[in-house]
Amino acid sequence: MPRPASSSPPGSRESHSSPVDAPRAASATSPASSPLSTSTSPATSAASAASAASAAQSPRSRRLTIRARLTLTYAGLVTGSGAVLIALVYLYMSRFQVAIPEETTGIDGDDGDIYLQITLMSEFLNRMLAISLGVLALLALLSGAVGWVVAGRMLAPLSTMNEAARQAASGDLSRRLALTGPRDEIRDLANTYDHMLDSLESSLATYRRFAANASHELRTPLATARTMIDVTLADPNASAEQLRSLAERLRETNQANVETVDALLDLAEAQSGDIYREEVDLADVVATVLAQLAPEATERRVTLPEAPGDVAVLEGDPVLLRQAVSNLLRNAVRHNVPDGGVEIELAYAGDRVRLRLSNDGSPIPEERLESLREPFVRGAGRGRTRGDGHGLGLAIVSAVAAAHGGALELSANSSGGLTAVLDLPVRAGTDDAPEPHEDAPGV
Repeated sequence: MPRPASSSPPGSRESHSSPVDAPRAASATSPASSPLSTSTSPATSAASAASAASAAQSPRSRRLTIRARLTLTYAGLVTGSGAVLIALVYLYMSRFQVAIPEETTGIDGDDGDIYLQITLMSEFLNRMLAISLGVLALLALLSGAVGWVVAGRMLAPLSTMNEAARQAASGDLSRRLALTGPRDEIRDLANTYDHMLDSLESSLATYRRFAANASHELRTPLATARTMIDVTLADPNASAEQLRSLAERLRETNQANVETVDALLDLAEAQSGDIYREEVDLADVVATVLAQLAPEATERRVTLPEAPGDVAVLEGDPVLLRQAVSNLLRNAVRHNVPDGGVEIELAYAGDRVRLRLSNDGSPIPEERLESLREPFVRGAGRGRTRGDGHGLGLAIVSAVAAAHGGALELSANSSGGLTAVLDLPVRAGTDDAPEPHEDAPGV
């Protein structure tokens, strides 16, 4: 067959040039170019850069979805398996198409019969191949349709999860997937997602309560101070004694605010996780705090026990541990009843130290125990009276325990009052240390 004429000379490469070769050709031109071409070269470079960027982004824009890729994979496997099977059958049949019995050879007129048999076998194989290829094409279409439906059913939970994630990103954390069916990877992912939303919703509710309670705690003294100032200013004949009394009351109110802020700083320090560690005898800490609280306990008619005599040494921050023990004992004294008492037990439990405090007091419902760990929450509610504390005691204790790899356990006494157990590891980084409480409040 004659070779088609080419539009370019045999040695020419113009017909084989690509867009990539264009910059090379431009760079190979003579430097003696016109000023116009020199002035337009930056624009040409910018256009080339833009086209290169669009060419780099085009594969991503043409990337198929997961459903389409799963469908093509399933259809490709079915079609490929069918094609291999057809090829094997065709090769096997074509190998034995000339097999002729020996007794028929050498007889006159048999050559035509042999040619006829070979022709019929060839036509049979060709027709079988054509039919097989047609069936394979139909099978490819059917497998693609089935794969599209199956992939859609498999990926339906992911679409639901995507919609739920969009709602969560907009602030609605109430929707849950709650998938049913066999325990597979998608269901495990959905269960993990639901658990994450539960934790986020619980944490968000805790922080909202903290913001509301902190605002209330800080606003109440300021509103009280403003009222006292307004009352004094409304009296044009206020004496120096009245002004002095106002100053003293304002000082008390300001001191309450300072104590609240100091307690918040203690809570933030305990939750920072960066603590100083040294050997601390918890028995000495308890004895020191008992001695400091003895006058207040006498005034409230609360009986304090003797300091534990056993030594309980552990690694920890002495300031934070003293703050935790002080908060526990102050709560035991202030939230007690007249002629009530406090019990203290300090002992080793394996490689851990357990400090148990139990006090008399008003009955506490079981459902309110966990809320006592939150800032500004008190056993009698959010109300506050002088000398009852700021509602940050157990929140600080819980944060100190978590910073040391320990835990704070709370339980209500059947006769009234509360039992608190401070469980701490003897050494830092103990493997069997309990997990920090999920509801531990934060600043």
